[in-house]
Amino acid sequence: MSRSWWSGTVAAFRASGTEDIVARLALRLVEVHPLNREEQVRAWRGQVAVLAAALAGAPAGWRVLLEYPLIRLGRRIDAVILAGRAILVLEFKAGAQGFTPEARRQVDDDALDLRDFHAGSRHHPIVPVLVASRGTPGPVVWPLFWHAVVPVLDASAATLPALLAELAVRLPAPDHPLDGDAWDAAPYRPVPTIVEAARMLYARHGVAELAAARADAANLTRTAAAIRAAIADAGAAGRHVVVFVTGIPGAGKTLCGLNVVFGAESGAAFLTGNLPLVHVMRAALARDARAQGRGPRQPWRETESAIQPVNGFLRDNQARAAPPHEHVVVFDEAQRAWDAAFGRRKFGHDGSEAALILDILARHRDWAVVVALVGGGQEINTGEAGLAEWGAALAARPRWRALAAPGAVGAADPRQCLVAVQPPWLEVDPALHLDVPVRAIRSAAAAPWVEAVLAGRQAEAAAIAAERGVPFRLTRSLPALRAGLRARARGLRRAGLVCSAGARRLVADGLWPAFPHLDADAVAHWFLDRWPDVRASDALELPATQFACQGLELDFVGLAWGNDLIRRAGAWLPRRFTGTRWHVSRDGARVAYGINTYRVLLTRARYETLIYVPQGDLEDATRPPGEFDAIASFLAECGVALLQTEPEPARPDPVAALL
Repeated sequence: MSRSWWSGTVAAFRASGTEDIVARLALRLVEVHPLNREEQVRAWRGQVAVLAAALAGAPAGWRVLLEYPLIRLGRRIDAVILAGRAILVLEFKAGAQGFTPEARRQVDDDALDLRDFHAGSRHHPIVPVLVASRGTPGPVVWPLFWHAVVPVLDASAATLPALLAELAVRLPAPDHPLDGDAWDAAPYRPVPTIVEAARMLYARHGVAELAAARADAANLTRTAAAIRAAIADAGAAGRHVVVFVTGIPGAGKTLCGLNVVFGAESGAAFLTGNLPLVHVMRAALARDARAQGRGPRQPWRETESAIQPVNGFLRDNQARAAPPHEHVVVFDEAQRAWDAAFGRRKFGHDGSEAALILDILARHRDWAVVVALVGGGQEINTGEAGLAEWGAALAARPRWRALAAPGAVGAADPRQCLVAVQPPWLEVDPALHLDVPVRAIRSAAAAPWVEAVLAGRQAEAAAIAAERGVPFRLTRSLPALRAGLRARARGLRRAGLVCSAGARRLVADGLWPAFPHLDADAVAHWFLDRWPDVRASDALELPATQFACQGLELDFVGLAWGNDLIRRAGAWLPRRFTGTRWHVSRDGARVAYGINTYRVLLTRARYETLIYVPQGDLEDATRPPGEFDAIASFLAECGVALLQTEPEPARPDPVAALL
């Protein structure tokens, strides 16, 4: 069955008539939305009439799909025409003022979405067409058609017939025939950002609809099912259980956690020490409510309960004797839970954060579940106790049981080792480990490559890059970095700069590594707004640090590599800048935090990371060129290709965008 609201061949389209097609669309609108919107029905009448005229001479076997849903983006494509040799994506704008930068970005993004996530669109040219019914399109500059998304073509109601006829002539014969029925039935599996996932799950879409584009990421749904089963079993049997979900960076742990929170009938909370993540998700849901004509207060109240800063949850419940409202809590980045020494300083509590959470949830005499999401190599602050502290807390509380993946038993890294030997209170379940990266859309090799690079295994990293390709590029020019990001961030794809908070001397290059990550408004503007708002990430002015972007992501990332992490004597050397000098730390934990900072920064991109290594300055003792040259050389030896210099594309006119 077609996902689109109307689907049929050109012959069927001609035979149906405008009113019949509009009636079918209106029926779907009533089914999906509580009210039928007369404005939308009028728009459909105009669009269908324009299409009917434009397709009068088209081959009868072409297929037309109207209102094709893009789940990840929460919108629908006005029309998709499967034109035998290519996929045409049409966006209609009424009147004469439709050729706006915003409309152009939207149709371009729709086409990119099909390329990235629709299995039937990978072997054919995709042609986005912006149709302003009474507009005056500029001359068509015909692109070379290949298996990609070509630049947006403009058309009016008057020029669309000729444009379609010319496309039918110019499109090359495909290597793989475009079968309309097969395309319509092909899987559309979007990979959402965390913010998009929160929006969709809040609207009660399930995690199955958010499955990754690659077939090898099926463990995302398998893990989600295992968590749901553990919660159901705990409720039915009256048990207190901790479910440890482990995984590599970008494998979808947070997505599984959000699915638990927005799908739990018992009332669940997502607890995180990552305040920027809280700020961005709450602001996004409030904006959605406002855009839908609802007041933002109700979603804000609901998300205040569903998505909570962990410290606020602990303070609210620490002194109470009553159990918390939630029977289920999801604890993000559980391996970063603080130790007892930190707890005494911050909370006056004699135990660790793990112990405090277990004691609070144990007040439920019937049942309770903690879903602990465990990342690898993401520890970036002092006082983080690791999984061993969870193991100690559970061993001292016989009421609790636990489920975990096999890797949590006997792990070499104490921060990733729950127990040395499996105890009676622990059940092992392989489904609780996520080992397939879903953040990196075009390459599954990013995570293992980053791991090899930061471990100093140059030969292994180079082999990964040579055999599988990696989504990283290297430049020594800041203008080239910005130009490369702008050239790549087509449509509504986002780009942004990131850097380490410890890269203090990047200020000499015009980059200030002091992002206000505790400022809710600043974080929301950076992640949610768009150019020409200078506060937005794609203004490419203010870099986000690891504290602002951990747990979040961008489509394209520009990483400015500071000399707080350098190569010396064949190894990575983290250091900190105080006063006028760099200081090397001998503390093992601080060394790990310094390396983990760059692991976080190198794994923020969904598509590609462009790495900028400054040139340095011979006259500045804090920025010697040799240090930066050694970093760039090592990255190149690990297989990072040089960024090809391209002219910077013109930005949209900010004045025109507001008209």
